[in-house]
Amino acid sequence: MQKSNLKNLIKILIGAAWLDGRIQPEERQYLQQLAKTTGLAADPDIQPWLYEFRSVQPTECYEWVKEYLGDRPTNDDYQNLVEAISGLIYRDGEVAIEEAKLLTKLESLNPAKGTPQPYYSSVLKKIQKLYQRWVYSQN
Repeated sequence: MQKSNLKNLIKILIGAAWLDGRIQPEERQYLQQLAKTTGLAADPDIQPWLYEFRSVQPTECYEWVKEYLGDRPTNDDYQNLVEAISGLIYRDGEVAIEEAKLLTKLESLNPAKGTPQPYYSSVLKKIQKLYQRWVYSQN
């Protein structure tokens, strides 16, 4: 993956972590480790968000998703994004409403819509079940 795409992906993950209003400790640890292993922890464009000097608004996160995928996303780019966001969301064991909305939006951007994708379908189903359990536990 090109460094600019990797940088955009990390920005999206940081934005996804902020969707519920704050970064959970598990998400923080995951993001900081990911930034270190990719060599982007010291990047001046990433640092303000990574170290929570600046929060990310949902509109920024969605804009980054749009930039990352472009007008004609490849199946690989889409799958990398879904996989990365799913990995982040599972870190704290909860799926916030805002995170579920992001996943729903991502599903609508799937370039292979109509093509069977058993792995990603199963990931999305697991996330939906986790979300449903959380909703039921709130009642």
